Amino acid sequence: MKKILVINGPNLNMLGKREPEIYGSKTLDEINTELSQKALDLGIEISFFQSNSEGEIVSKLNHEFQKIDGLIINAAAYTHTSIAIRDAVSMHKIPVCEVHLSNIYQREEFRHKSYLSDIAAGVICGFGDMVYFLALQALAQIIKS
Repeated sequence: MKKILVINGPNLNMLGKREPEIYGSKTLDEINTELSQKALDLGIEISFFQSNSEGEIVSKLNHEFQKIDGLIINAAAYTHTSIAIRDAVSMHKIPVCEVHLSNIYQREEFRHKSYLSDIAAGVICGFGDMVYFLALQALAQIIKS
């Protein structure tokens, strides 16, 4: 069975509480539960990791090296700052989908630069929690073909 890892970066553990007008009212656990069901329907094994620590995200990516077939990553603020996460992602020769709940291009200028976009198969932003489901569907199609 093909495996997809979903990585969520800093403050995403606060979904549902933090600025729901920007990030929505669902918690990360609710999103993960719904994604698990969708992955099951698609015949995909899915796992989840969230950390507020850049180093933990890098370590998780290193640990999963050659164990996963696809990656969905919402690096949150680290999207715009972390070369270390970029390097860890680029070691994987797998399809990667970068996601953001909000449209980062409608927000502050510093959010317009991503260290991940140019190494990702695709970027989905601005559709709230639906970005995860769109990314899962796209990656499932890519890795199964």
